[in-house]
Amino acid sequence: MVHFEYSVEKPLNREPELSKLVSNFITEEGYDRNHGPIPHLNASTHRVSIYGSVKNQLSLSIDDLKRLPQHTVICALQCAGNRRHTMRTKLKEVSGIDWFDGAVMNCEWTGPLLRDVLLKSGINLTKDRLKNAHVAFACFQTPCQDDEWYGASIPLSRALNPDAEVILALEMNGKELTPNHGYPVRVVTPGIAGARSVKWLDRITVQTTESTNFYQQHDYKILPPEADCAEKAKEYWSRVPAIQDMPVNSVIGLPKPDSTITRDTDGKVEVRGYALPSGEDGPVVRVEVSVDEGKTWTDAELLGAHEADAGVSLRWAWCLWRARVAIEKGNNRRIVSRATDKGGNVQEKCPKWNFRGVAYNGYGEVGGLEIV
Repeated sequence: MVHFEYSVEKPLNREPELSKLVSNFITEEGYDRNHGPIPHLNASTHRVSIYGSVKNQLSLSIDDLKRLPQHTVICALQCAGNRRHTMRTKLKEVSGIDWFDGAVMNCEWTGPLLRDVLLKSGINLTKDRLKNAHVAFACFQTPCQDDEWYGASIPLSRALNPDAEVILALEMNGKELTPNHGYPVRVVTPGIAGARSVKWLDRITVQTTESTNFYQQHDYKILPPEADCAEKAKEYWSRVPAIQDMPVNSVIGLPKPDSTITRDTDGKVEVRGYALPSGEDGPVVRVEVSVDEGKTWTDAELLGAHEADAGVSLRWAWCLWRARVAIEKGNNRRIVSRATDKGGNVQEKCPKWNFRGVAYNGYGEVGGLEIV
């Protein structure tokens, strides 16, 4: 088997074509986001160690993880920089890879709950220290662009909450993980920015502070607008919290920008896309589409739920949607979308600019349409 090697200088970062992405509720080929080479690991020798404020340090093999109760969650993983291109072109220049609208994937993940692994190890923290504690994840398998290893952390309270469904994923869509997506084991943190779902996981640490890794402390943060360059950003990295929950969002996948669309006999066109809930507040309960810059809205039909197995929650999943909207003939027409989730979060017209261009959730939009 040929292994394509990607270097620290040129890691693999790519997103699928948007029209293809929104064609299936379950994503078979998702986006790739890396900060270094892709390791090809041996599952028979790989181990995950549990350290830190625990009663029993553990070193678990992949077989050990398979012997624990297995849990399946349908979860959309999203790069924090998804839609950065829109912020860059609509507002002003940002620092980061020029992601369009496809840095997201909705998959069925299976593996033991992180909670079960932590309870097996035993939390060794006093009650007052539990409140702000974190569980940190690390991959020491490959060097990164800005650190010698990749790391992230989430609040320990989230990890211990069975309803949060944080898992150590061994399977993606009923098959072993691929090397690109973290084989043989990765963390999957539903509702949280994809940067925290560490691939090729080899260490879990219970600790009283966040991960000290570069990608937790100096990246993936929504800096205030006044931090408008790398030098000014230095003043804020330690003062701004790391992104955890991602915001409610929607994207239009079809029609494609700058395309010619023929109306049907009713003077309508079909619009399709995806929508994502905010953090723990899913699922998406409404998507609306407008052809007049938000003066009036048409409710979209929500799709995809029927494809999930009975008993599997869609709280963390994306929602595919479609709408038929009446639109006048003409050039340079524009269509926008907005989503609402179960928690009542409504997608905003345009968020504030931030230096790293992360968590952009302005209205979904497609422009340059010729309607005939």
